[in-house]
Amino acid sequence: MKKTIMSVLMLVIICSAFAQKPVEVGGAPMYASKNIIENAMNSKDHTTLVAAVKAAGLVETLQSAGPFTVFAPTNAAFEKLPAGTVDNLLKPENKSTLTAVLTYHVLAGKFSAADVANAIKAGNGKAEFKTVQGNKLWAMMDGKKVVLKDEKGNTSVITIMDVNQSNGVIHVIDTVVMP
Repeated sequence: MKKTIMSVLMLVIICSAFAQKPVEVGGAPMYASKNIIENAMNSKDHTTLVAAVKAAGLVETLQSAGPFTVFAPTNAAFEKLPAGTVDNLLKPENKSTLTAVLTYHVLAGKFSAADVANAIKAGNGKAEFKTVQGNKLWAMMDGKKVVLKDEKGNTSVITIMDVNQSNGVIHVIDTVVMP
């Protein structure tokens, strides 16, 4: 009986150690105890996204209780946009357009990779999600990769899944999706 109890305790301790280990994104640890903004600000791969969120005035929203699912484009994803696009979007006069682009990357609620995969399966290979911006975004599988498709037909691959936050989850993507 003592051996069984000790074995269970050891298993709990080991599992707790693994559960608390943060995921690394952009060379920075992402802690489940921190919110989306607190974690994103530490990622060197998401400096453009953080600058855009600040310019759009969405910091408070993404620090709130949520929960949110954020498909977070990397700096390299923003670099794929036509030259001058990011600079143009960051101008104060384009705040509403920037807000629309950013909120198109957000779902209300927490959707883990398993939730997305289950929705794809239930949708016979394609899941439809309504973004916070109000338009639709689709998810599908390409082999073992989850691919997002925007309303313009562009696609983005989720490169890092299930980066849990205190107010939701982040899935890192390789291309900016557009409403």
